[in-house]
Amino acid sequence: MNFLIFFTLILFTATGYAQQPEQTTSKKIHQLRIYEIFDHNKDAFHKRFNDHALRIMKSYNFHILGMWEAKTDDKTKFIYLLEWPDTQTMESSWSKFMADEEWKNIKQETGKTHGVMVGEIEDIRMNSVPYFPTSGLSNHFTRGN
Repeated sequence: MNFLIFFTLILFTATGYAQQPEQTTSKKIHQLRIYEIFDHNKDAFHKRFNDHALRIMKSYNFHILGMWEAKTDDKTKFIYLLEWPDTQTMESSWSKFMADEEWKNIKQETGKTHGVMVGEIEDIRMNSVPYFPTSGLSNHFTRGN
């Protein structure tokens, strides 16, 4: 958990968002997803995520702000940050994505070829505090999807 606190502080400090407080009433939420991935098949994981998951997620209005890989102790983590307009949209989009037949088939086929590609999954839902600026955060991270 210390890694997450450190990571979040570095993320916001490095992007210039450690500024003067500003009141916000935004209902947007951010979701931090952390996957344990395995060194023996992480290239296959990244290929599957890049070639398939991103495209399918986009069709369900996922808005990914950034992606990272980190080594913690003896584990490799794949981390990505999403932005959602509200909890209902997030839950609906995730349900549709997980039920997507193409995605199910891709996971099944890549699993047959490469074995288990994801271990533990952490899902952290974050709401902005009223005294920290969030306006423009998604514009800062958008990679042109």
